[in-house]
Amino acid sequence: MRKKLYLWGAFVTVLVQCGICTAQNNVIDEVVWVVGDEAIYKSEVEETRRDALRNGIQWDGDPYCVIPEQLAVNKLFLNQAELDSIYATDDDVSAYVEARYKDYVNQAGSEEKLEEYFDGMTANQIKNRLYETSRQEYVISKVRDKIMSRVKVTPAEVRRYLKDIPADEIPNIATQVEVQIITQEPVIPQEEIDAVKSELRDYIDRVQSGEVTFSTLAILYSEDPGSARKGGDLGFFGRGEMVPEFSTVAFNMTDPNRISKIVETEYGYHIIQFVERLGDRVRVRHILRKPRIPNESVKSCLGRLDTIAQEIRKGTHTFEFCVAAYSQDKDTRNNNGLMSHTPDGEQVAISKFEMQQLPQDIAKVIDGMHVGEISDPFTMQLQNGKVVCAVVKLKNRINGHKANMADDYERLYELVSGIRRQEALEKWIRDKQRTTYVRISEGWNDCDFRYPGWGKQ
Repeated sequence: MRKKLYLWGAFVTVLVQCGICTAQNNVIDEVVWVVGDEAIYKSEVEETRRDALRNGIQWDGDPYCVIPEQLAVNKLFLNQAELDSIYATDDDVSAYVEARYKDYVNQAGSEEKLEEYFDGMTANQIKNRLYETSRQEYVISKVRDKIMSRVKVTPAEVRRYLKDIPADEIPNIATQVEVQIITQEPVIPQEEIDAVKSELRDYIDRVQSGEVTFSTLAILYSEDPGSARKGGDLGFFGRGEMVPEFSTVAFNMTDPNRISKIVETEYGYHIIQFVERLGDRVRVRHILRKPRIPNESVKSCLGRLDTIAQEIRKGTHTFEFCVAAYSQDKDTRNNNGLMSHTPDGEQVAISKFEMQQLPQDIAKVIDGMHVGEISDPFTMQLQNGKVVCAVVKLKNRINGHKANMADDYERLYELVSGIRRQEALEKWIRDKQRTTYVRISEGWNDCDFRYPGWGKQ
């Protein structure tokens, strides 16, 4: 139900704003670098190094050289953010802090163990630290994005890249397929929906009568595994992080002693209990119940799709016509049923899938099919947990090969764009480095830096 959280691609280093603090040996903290009018303290370097050790991060080189330089680069970005009036609001940061804190708690096993892991820091101290690091990461990412957004790659540059690159360095493209799909949902009898709603109304009555707590019922009966074990607690979230039907009800609640009416979403049927509000964010518990789909409904749905598939094979109708007439897949029905996805690190949705990128149920069916072939109907589970019936057509298969302009322009475009964006970023850092005052303390400058020339303005 929770929409995917956006993760920022900044230099993700832990930045501790400790000011001038006392080290464990009772010696006043040491300034090891100065970048512009910002100091980098030895304690910052040590804290970053310890965090890396906790998380199993290996430094590529001497950490007492690599870490200060990364911190210095971050200072350059943060300075540019001030010049460009780029800031992070609470809304920009809070969701990420809550998500990261929950991940930390899950990894540690409990809040108590997490506090031990962070050397006795309290939950609020950990969150405050996460807030500051997340705020800086967000701002840095915005500066980086602004720098890289100036890069524009033309088709001619892509062709030139492919022409100039040595033959043995041309990317290998794995076998890819293009798939069209028609889906239909098995009909859920009204009595099944009524049974679920009756269960949920019973839960409301039992909670409001004081017989049992909402969290106990969530643990016992909720079909949202992520929150059920936490008593239905979803933590803090903003309006845009949940599906609209759920979010509207959650944000209109104010009384922890009242339970919402039944809410229908694409995931099933919910009841919601308000917990607390923090600024523009709300925290609730919920119980999710899903109506049972009888086998007869699944068989009937598969039968309908089998008839449709036979009509397509006979040439009575085209696959595209049947998509428009019968498909209930909201993501593909306006695109002739053609499936698409946005690979990690890329910005443009593409229709070509490597086999491992397809949903597993579809990959099993496609494997071994011929181009133009229509599958038999099958069942598959969507990301929201719903079971649907589907038929697919293998529109195209491109066997593994060396990248070429005809088949792989989108992939090559993203590759060249990534190279050009990184080059622009590197150039910006070197230019900024040359125009920014930097002083490195004795004993901290005997390093093979990634960006030579620090302190030589």
